[in-house]
Amino acid sequence: MSLYREARLEDPRVLAAYARAVGGQARQREAFGGLLPQLNASGSLNRTKYDNRTTEQVYNNERYVVSLTQHIYNKAAWENYQKFKSLARQGEFQAVDAQAEATVDLAQRYFVALASDDELELVMAERRATQKNLDRVNALYERKLAMITDVLDLKARVDALAAQEVEARNQVRLSREDLSELVGRAVVEKLSRIREDVALQVPGESLDVWITRAVAANPALKARESALAAAEAAVREGKGGHYPQLSLNLSAQRSDVGYDNTLAPLSDSYVASVGVQIPLYSGGSTSARVRALYNERLATEQELEAIRRQVVKETTGAYLTAQSSVDRIRATRNALESAEKSSAAAEKGFQYGVVNAVDVLTSVQNEYAARRDLLKAQYDFITNLLVLNRWAGRLSEQSVENVNVWLARSEEARALERKTTE
Repeated sequence: MSLYREARLEDPRVLAAYARAVGGQARQREAFGGLLPQLNASGSLNRTKYDNRTTEQVYNNERYVVSLTQHIYNKAAWENYQKFKSLARQGEFQAVDAQAEATVDLAQRYFVALASDDELELVMAERRATQKNLDRVNALYERKLAMITDVLDLKARVDALAAQEVEARNQVRLSREDLSELVGRAVVEKLSRIREDVALQVPGESLDVWITRAVAANPALKARESALAAAEAAVREGKGGHYPQLSLNLSAQRSDVGYDNTLAPLSDSYVASVGVQIPLYSGGSTSARVRALYNERLATEQELEAIRRQVVKETTGAYLTAQSSVDRIRATRNALESAEKSSAAAEKGFQYGVVNAVDVLTSVQNEYAARRDLLKAQYDFITNLLVLNRWAGRLSEQSVENVNVWLARSEEARALERKTTE
């Protein structure tokens, strides 16, 4: 949970998406400003020398003007505002989707790092167990009670595990670097593992309910819907180039500047006018622009359909994978229990001479393989549950909190650590 909160403040993808969303809101406000009254003021001070061949004058002139213009009807300006309004909504949904994608990415990297830690500890534990059996077989071999092949098989396995330990340590460092990339600092703290006393279960809703929820709430899909609305507004804006424009103009002027900059008595003038602009012909550019915008709208519509299909596919895949992961967790847990019993039985059988060292080695390998499979199944389940919530538009801080309660830092809940330190 702490890594999630850090990533929200440090992940460049999330920060960039929210910056673009804020920029989109500013663009919307800019477009809205074009619909409001436009008020301007200007002034000038002149120094004039006037010479008409008979007389010569030098005087000062002043002119002050305040003018106001307000659109009464301007379809292009109105649709431009609607376009940027939809684009602003698109940016907001894209920011939410970027946060959801970053959360899933963080969870995936977290469990990859956790799996790397598990692999290192499991390899070390298996190496210790195999070395213990090798020492026992060496003692028996010295008393002519074991075969040299048993000694060589166990020694080969110990050497192979030593090589795997080197690779596992490297993977631990690499996976921690992947986490550090998201939070902007070195991640050196111990990661919490899944508690042993919790039951991992998928939500009770059916697949159809999840698909309906995803189509209605997925932020990537909502962003593309907003993009389509913006494209439709852009088409209407282009067509607005064929419409007349009506505007109101008000102005007030105080001036003592006469014709040809002559000095005139100081006067005030106030003008109110209604202007009409009717487009007649622009060389076909307006029609061409409308056709281009219409085809861009068609392309955006197809992109929306592609996103919709992706949402359905990803939601279905995550749901089915999460469902199967529960069964896989149950099966691998049973397999682990059987492997532990088999390993214990092989140890006793070896002590009584019923089985050989190779049988013990095989049972130990099977036990640790089953333990790896169980941990991987648990990590896959949690990751797919987050992916399912992401595509359904329900991934939030509360979703991470719900997953976080399945993790524990208490030693009594760390079944793997108890096993590997025995």
